[in-house]
Amino acid sequence: MPAAFVGCSSATTAKAPVTDEEKTIYAVGLSMSQTMAPLQLTPAEVEIVKLALSDSAAGKPAVKLEEWGPKIRDLAQAREVKAADAEKVKAKAYQDKAAAEPGAVKTASGLIYKELAAGTGPTPAPTDIVQVQYKGTLTDGTEFDSSAKHGGEPLEIPLNQVIPCWTEGVQRIKVGGKAQLVCPSDIAYRDEGRPQAGIAGGATLVFEVELVKILKPGDLKSGDKK
Repeated sequence: MPAAFVGCSSATTAKAPVTDEEKTIYAVGLSMSQTMAPLQLTPAEVEIVKLALSDSAAGKPAVKLEEWGPKIRDLAQAREVKAADAEKVKAKAYQDKAAAEPGAVKTASGLIYKELAAGTGPTPAPTDIVQVQYKGTLTDGTEFDSSAKHGGEPLEIPLNQVIPCWTEGVQRIKVGGKAQLVCPSDIAYRDEGRPQAGIAGGATLVFEVELVKILKPGDLKSGDKK
């Protein structure tokens, strides 16, 4: 959403920022846009937001914030659920196709597991610390995270501190093996998603995980919940 309309009338055409101060103000708009992303505003609704900013800057708001502000949370929650439901419907065809691939196994939780390379070592317990190489993508192939993005170093993390899809799926991999985990939202980031990582609410995620090693207690160096 454009940001340079602050303090301007709705008819004013904002110019691209040039000075450092203008760019900083533009960044304010970008920050606002990210904050409002869960609302899934239509172009017409964005125009209403522009009008509100302009009216507020002029000291002439059309509604009372103390009256209508508390309703923002309800609106956000309703739209979050609607968007997540739409995302789940869109992902269903992908899940069905993945589950029908040779070698794929769909578990009771909805996890779709497919071995990509056989391992020869043991499998981890849910309380173990694991060292893995991984890549996470959306169903359209967009990569949102990977160990390569973090310097290529394997991730070291307790298996009971990750999303349920990982806790269940990685337990099926033998050390030295690699598998694909297709994770419906119910066992991933649910309706909330992870917007900062580009993961929408209700999104199905696809991981390629290689189990490098099972670590001993006290060996954990770093990690971040997947």
